[in-house]
Amino acid sequence: VQLQASGGGLVQAGGSLRLACAASGSIFRIDLMGWYRQAPGKQRELVAAITGGSSTNYADSVKGRFTISRDSDKNTIYLQMNSLKPEDTAVYYCNLNGRRSVDRSAVAYWGKGTQVTVSS
Repeated sequence: VQLQASGGGLVQAGGSLRLACAASGSIFRIDLMGWYRQAPGKQRELVAAITGGSSTNYADSVKGRFTISRDSDKNTIYLQMNSLKPEDTAVYYCNLNGRRSVDRSAVAYWGKGTQVTVSS
């Protein structure tokens, strides 16, 4: 399985960006997909996640500003980021947790990061 992320870039504070992450390849079931971010000198942290049943979870720092959604037919998730702040600047990584097709074992995949930079 490969995860292809897109949509990062440079935006001014208060602006918006939309990230997308498309999963391709064979997988039996997707249980959870989400976005993590890592700022320079900091640990990677969960931003938002969405389950196969479309339940969502957000970091407190982004609640009310970010919205995660999914298109199950396309195995794609989106992160709509509004009211961006300089502290949102980070590399954003897509993550997928699911079950392999071959033996139904649990598996996790990471995409290459996409840079989000918010200028003040």
